[in-house]
Amino acid sequence: MKFRMRSLMMACVAMTMPFGLEYSGVADACTRFVYHGAHDEVITARSMDWKSDVGTNLWLFPRGMKRSGAAGPHSVEWVSKYGSVIASGYDVSTTDGMNEAGLVANVLWLAESSYPHYDGKTPGLSLAAWAQYVLDNFATVSEAVKVLEKEPFTIVTAQVPGENRLAALHLSLSDASGDSAIIEYIDGKQVIHHSPAYQVMTNSPSFDKQLALYEYWSQIGGTVMLPGTNRASDRFARAAFYVNAIPKSESPVEAIASVFSVIRNVSVPYGISTPNEPNISSTRWRTVADQKRMLYFFESAVTPNVFWVDLKALDFSEKTGRVKKLELGPNQTHVYAGMANDQFKDTQPFAFLGL
Repeated sequence: MKFRMRSLMMACVAMTMPFGLEYSGVADACTRFVYHGAHDEVITARSMDWKSDVGTNLWLFPRGMKRSGAAGPHSVEWVSKYGSVIASGYDVSTTDGMNEAGLVANVLWLAESSYPHYDGKTPGLSLAAWAQYVLDNFATVSEAVKVLEKEPFTIVTAQVPGENRLAALHLSLSDASGDSAIIEYIDGKQVIHHSPAYQVMTNSPSFDKQLALYEYWSQIGGTVMLPGTNRASDRFARAAFYVNAIPKSESPVEAIASVFSVIRNVSVPYGISTPNEPNISSTRWRTVADQKRMLYFFESAVTPNVFWVDLKALDFSEKTGRVKKLELGPNQTHVYAGMANDQFKDTQPFAFLGL
């Protein structure tokens, strides 16, 4: 069995105390992976694991939106080049999404994150807008990496809504060609891992150590034994094996079904949280992005149906496109089925959490 698994793309929103201090309390634990299928099929899946309702709704953002980095008077500013459909966190951040070019961005918890000191004098970008900045500006992973390597802004974190701790995230990117990148901030410095081989990501540890975990488990082989707990390292091992063990079906419907089966396999049962293990919390929802057919699937842990958004049928035009919201309700309990494009309602965009 061929493993492409120097790969583990990261998944979730996290929190930590400022620069080097230990954080306390439960956090989230997510998983993200990229499936490379038949006929250049690329599908990215992620789970959102969190100890309480993360206040998620789906949003449609057209091209031409004027954006600010929400980091004070010297915030980086831009105008969106690409429209996108995103899943929000608390309606103050972009946690997941796909743009009209097929670029997918996911933010996930990484307790080891530490960001550079921000003096307020240079361009700043709120962590809450990090994923949206990429979705608004780039069509491919290579384009995004080329700009991010130059560090055009300083990432600025803020407290998680309703909690006395700071968000600590890493960012995963994938595009319609199957390329991938993982961006982390370790010891105050940006670290970028860029390769189509980086298919899978979980939470802790940092990605270089996740690669070492893969080397260990690839020697054993997934048909012999796989770790079964809901710890991040065990979810990594299972996702890394299954993403390339599932068949590369000629049928897009079967491919989506296979991808859903893997992201469910690495999910945490609803109702479970482990106070002494900050990377273990219930899976609240899952997304699957078909980057060839431009379909964005959403599954809540507490509703009976998977539904999807067809990005090809949305109006992302700068002139006629409008900001729209699909209200998912408390704990994402609103029930939708099939294509949900016509369920989005015109609304005002949310403001990114920042300084």
